[in-house]
Amino acid sequence: LTTTHADILFFTNRGRVFQLKGYDIPQASRTAKGQALVNFLQLAQGEKVAAILPSTEIENDKYLIMVTAKGTIKKTAVEDFSNVRRSGLIAIKLKNGDNLEWVQASKGSENIILVTANGQAIRFKETDVRAMGRSASGVRGLRLKGPDQVVGMGVFDPKLDKTANFLVIMKNGFGKQTRLNAYKIQGRGGGGIKTAKITDKTGKIVSGKII
Repeated sequence: LTTTHADILFFTNRGRVFQLKGYDIPQASRTAKGQALVNFLQLAQGEKVAAILPSTEIENDKYLIMVTAKGTIKKTAVEDFSNVRRSGLIAIKLKNGDNLEWVQASKGSENIILVTANGQAIRFKETDVRAMGRSASGVRGLRLKGPDQVVGMGVFDPKLDKTANFLVIMKNGFGKQTRLNAYKIQGRGGGGIKTAKITDKTGKIVSGKII
């Protein structure tokens, strides 16, 4: 949800951020197919938008939390993205072969949960991640085993511990939700705990979200 005059931030898998005004995006009907983003953003070949954040949703937040497919996490102050030039800015410096996949806002005292394709999940305090500038690479959020990769993340108020769930969806259409308080708080950068049994029947986890 956003408004006409709000700034909308577009984060790409290459770790860049672009900005448009709400009115820069043409309004269309529910059944219209829309327009290609390359008409609005100076995307490189193979570069895709990974996350969209309207300023109306983050105006009461302090930080943006970024997570990559290989388990790197980074926290940067919201005001660092107050002036994004037309050609875009670096939001996170990525290592070779890694992609930025998720960006969510936080208030500075929340909990973070990450889940991998092979069913590992870790929950840790946001304060375990120090704030960094835009050009920094971030720190390890989760230690991956073998070819595993992060497929979902959530940022939440610890007060939701007993009322909210973490939902995971598997490749073959299976889903599972677990109360947040079933995930004990660990130190950032560990291997996490098993959140789901992955079998040929279920397929690997493809997404995770707090509900």
